[in-house]
Amino acid sequence: MIKTILLNSRPEGKPTVSNFEFTSEDKTLDITSGEVLLEAAYVSVDPYLRGRMSDAKSYVPPFQLNKPVQSGVIAKVIASKNDDFSEGDYVSGLLDWSTQQISNGEGLNKVDGSKAPLSTYLGVLGMTGLTAYLGLTQIGKPVKGETIVVSGAAGAVGSVVGQIAKILGLRVIGIAGTDEKIDMLKDKFGFDAGINYNTSTDINADLKKLAPNGVDVYFDNVGGPISDAVLFNINHFARLIICGAISVYNETELPKSISVQPFLVKNSALMQGFIVSNYADKFPEAMQKLAGWLADGKLKYTETIVDGFDNIPTAFIDLFEGKNKGKMIVKI
Repeated sequence: MIKTILLNSRPEGKPTVSNFEFTSEDKTLDITSGEVLLEAAYVSVDPYLRGRMSDAKSYVPPFQLNKPVQSGVIAKVIASKNDDFSEGDYVSGLLDWSTQQISNGEGLNKVDGSKAPLSTYLGVLGMTGLTAYLGLTQIGKPVKGETIVVSGAAGAVGSVVGQIAKILGLRVIGIAGTDEKIDMLKDKFGFDAGINYNTSTDINADLKKLAPNGVDVYFDNVGGPISDAVLFNINHFARLIICGAISVYNETELPKSISVQPFLVKNSALMQGFIVSNYADKFPEAMQKLAGWLADGKLKYTETIVDGFDNIPTAFIDLFEGKNKGKMIVKI
């Protein structure tokens, strides 16, 4: 039985399970020359997928209705007629939310479960790690002794950004949504300080206390009022890295925010958005760094593993409730 999850309707506001359709087919998939048959092992759910569920112009085309949703997947090759892949290989790639599917091999990369757990190739050794490393180094241009603030710090990207910043000698302040997450940031990932945005009555004031010399680098995963508060604390020539804006992805009306221009002009600051593929030519260098730090124990990770193919939509929706620590992954 092959199960597949389709986009049934475009979400209005926060996605619901009803936006997805579950299909099952009792059939056998036959491959031809150059193809491989894949069986899903781990599926990544990520906030950016919400944008692809809307019929709006973006850096990637929107998902089509009544077609499979796609995301990063670790899959096992269970049959191959492609010289580049053998039965038993594990690969990563942008694949359908389906228990089995056929691929021509394009966009697939072999992953080695003997060097690191397979799930890490969706996280710290995958797009998550690449996004953290390249966004921080290419836009943030961190300098030892500077102060960085990371929003969404307990998430997949944020937790890696903070650790890399510590490795590079920065003071790191993380913003997350529970005291438990703040403790994790400090105790497990080595952050210097943290702010719980759900209990803080004044994030601006808290930042002034924790970063009395100001903020040099801001790695923004959330947007909204949290990022507004950071603006009041940026230094001259600060670099603001815009990776995501999960706080506004489900808004049905135009979000209200303060004007950023005066802060940027007054401080000669840089604000730049990015997608990780902008730096595809630097992927090998980044992977080498990440793998080395992971092997040396300098880089740690946490995952929220959800069991069961049928739970993929729920795991995705839970991202918007902050129910994940680190990378959210569904194990099939």
